[in-house]
Amino acid sequence: MSSRSEQTRNRIYQAALEEFAQYGVSGARVDRIAREAKANKQAIYLYYDDKEKLFTLVLGRALEELAEAVPAPAESDDIATYIDRLFTYHKEHPAILRLLLWEALEHPGVPVPDEAARTEHYQHKAHALGKASGIGGSTLPELDPQALLLVFTALVGWPLAIPQVTRMIMGDGPEAMDRIKAASIAVAQAVTGTAQESDPA
Repeated sequence: MSSRSEQTRNRIYQAALEEFAQYGVSGARVDRIAREAKANKQAIYLYYDDKEKLFTLVLGRALEELAEAVPAPAESDDIATYIDRLFTYHKEHPAILRLLLWEALEHPGVPVPDEAARTEHYQHKAHALGKASGIGGSTLPELDPQALLLVFTALVGWPLAIPQVTRMIMGDGPEAMDRIKAASIAVAQAVTGTAQESDPA
């Protein structure tokens, strides 16, 4: 692929990411994506076939970038470090959570594209979480790693996914997100029994 084609694809990706995050698949418009990407509308159909496929590829790439930036916790990691990294990334890249919410709304109760591969990825993360430092000493041993992964994902993602409710509860001051992150880390440490082992700062 030529450098020019790669640049065009990247511009389309960035424009589509913002378009889908704001409008979902049904509300997104390819002409707006083309305009923002400074690309020919026909080029988008040439590269991606249709809007649904473009959404799937955009979400897939966004999730790959998340996985690369915030890998599954290593055995030496403590839970505070993992929650801190995850919260910070989602705060800086809010479009990912919006894309996932749109996907849930537009694929209710049915398998989503690439579900098998994504399931495998989440199972790998849950396994890694279960082996991370201190998790085995949890004060709630009945919570298995899969459940912990889901709880921690919600703990980090929900305040960022519903900013209007977060604003009503926490206020809109610049310190609100820091307070939420600190509370998320403290809760995760309490659940896993690692509060004495990790520095939440």
